Amino acid sequence: MAMTVKKATPWMWVADECKNSFMEMKWKKVFRYIVFKIDENSKFVTVDKVGGPGASYNDLAASLPNDDCRYAVFDFDFVTVDNCRMSKIFFIAWSPEASRIRAKMLYATSKAGLRRVLDGIHYEVQATDPAEMGFDVIRDRAQ
Repeated sequence: MAMTVKKATPWMWVADECKNSFMEMKWKKVFRYIVFKIDENSKFVTVDKVGGPGASYNDLAASLPNDDCRYAVFDFDFVTVDNCRMSKIFFIAWSPEASRIRAKMLYATSKAGLRRVLDGIHYEVQATDPAEMGFDVIRDRAQ
């Protein structure tokens, strides 16, 4: 089966599995989070990991490497003060200090292209260490 892609930047492509997985997360609640990575050799953004509907934000944070960049989306469910169930999708640009400079530059320049493909993101968080993307940051941004 051939892989279809969308061009993210003049030098980067987003595999359709990224958009398809995102739509399943957004509409069918199949996933709680999706982690994306860039394959520097093929120049494709692909799905690296997914967390099922029972996965937590801590599971997402633990799945991110300490020494390499990634993108992630997280479906945050919460209840408002009016007792309404809400869901907000967060885009996380993970770029830890220990990652290579080349990777940091590649992820920074390709982020907008992936965001265009993933329609329906409510908030963005950029993090270089776990404290910058802590659960309290997500909760405070959503409410």
